[in-house]
Amino acid sequence: MHWPHRPPGLRWPLHRPRFHGPVAWVDVAWAVFSVANLAAILIFSRWETVPFHFIWITLTLLYGFRVWSTRPTAWVLAVVMVTTGAAIGWDVHRGAQSVDELNEVPLMAAMFWMMVWHAQRRLAADNERDLVSEDNARLLTTQRRFLQDASHQLRTPITIALGHAELLARDLAGRAEARDIEVVVGELTRLRRLGERLLTIAASEDPDFLRPEPVALDGFALEAFRKWMPTARRRWTLGHLDPVLVTADRERLGLAVDALLENAVRHTAEGEKIRLEVVRDHDGDTARLIVADGGDGIPPAELDRIFDRFRSGTQLGGTRGTGLGLALVRAVARAHGGEVRVRSAPGKGSEFALVLPVGPAPAPPAPAAPGAELLGSPGAGRAVPSDVLGAGSRPAYASGDPRPPGAGRTTVEGL
Repeated sequence: MHWPHRPPGLRWPLHRPRFHGPVAWVDVAWAVFSVANLAAILIFSRWETVPFHFIWITLTLLYGFRVWSTRPTAWVLAVVMVTTGAAIGWDVHRGAQSVDELNEVPLMAAMFWMMVWHAQRRLAADNERDLVSEDNARLLTTQRRFLQDASHQLRTPITIALGHAELLARDLAGRAEARDIEVVVGELTRLRRLGERLLTIAASEDPDFLRPEPVALDGFALEAFRKWMPTARRRWTLGHLDPVLVTADRERLGLAVDALLENAVRHTAEGEKIRLEVVRDHDGDTARLIVADGGDGIPPAELDRIFDRFRSGTQLGGTRGTGLGLALVRAVARAHGGEVRVRSAPGKGSEFALVLPVGPAPAPPAPAAPGAELLGSPGAGRAVPSDVLGAGSRPAYASGDPRPPGAGRTTVEGL
């Protein structure tokens, strides 16, 4: 017989015994209880309905605990049918019950057998699901191990080749072949970065992936701002810097922030804005490290896929990324118990927020020194002396911003 709702490939587990070893105490207790009820059927013949149903109900409960395989279940069912049928038959023979009472035996048996069939079918489906889950887990483990091994093995030869290529680039400076060797250096650099990010993503699920320590997120963002500001001619803006303390792996968190800033640089043109800020959420349990840019934005159809591996959007200047930067950001965020969010619209730029759990509130910052500039709205950020922005940078009033410096935010242009 074919059941139309049976999943394909699902078979009745005829040869999967689950009745193990010696009889359990619950089996003995049920047998004693059933014999007592059989005796009650014979002794109290006019009240045989109650003990009769007690036998079948307790058999159903017992099967729910034991879930025997097909053969033991069939034997138990046959014994119960014969004994209960014989007891009721004796009452019919004595005239205590009508012959119609015998119809209950096959009806109860049919109901019990349908329950057995559904239970066995569910058990087979669960077993098949467990096998598929084990296979998937094994494949994921193999894939992660392969990525780790491949990244480790490729790191040394790529570093050696890149070193020789950079030496050749210096020797060939000013010659016609210089352009070719620059292409080689660029591709080897990209390959090394790809290997490092693959290794980080693959290791993100390991228990010892993080080495957490208290990190002042506002100071951490300021360091990243200083590091990235000289790398590209953008309108760099340091927004709110709320004093926030998180427990994080400084190195892994730095990789994630670098990936966000690199993504912002790649998708903006010279003179366009890139903003970095730290905002503590109103609930006080999380903080957001925000990287916003004034680039072309992301089409709505791509927003759900930008964090997938090897997804690289359209970039300015013809450069290519690894397609792993945002995947790395998501892996690091999840490892810290946080997440990464994105808001974007075509023509209006993008805003990525790295959301992290917040630790105990840090001590209030010291009063600003004379001549310090307040980065962010008064009272919302923290005072940062202008000299900490580093050499080669200068405070600048953002063109098109109607607010004077100090009334809202101060922007900094990298020269």
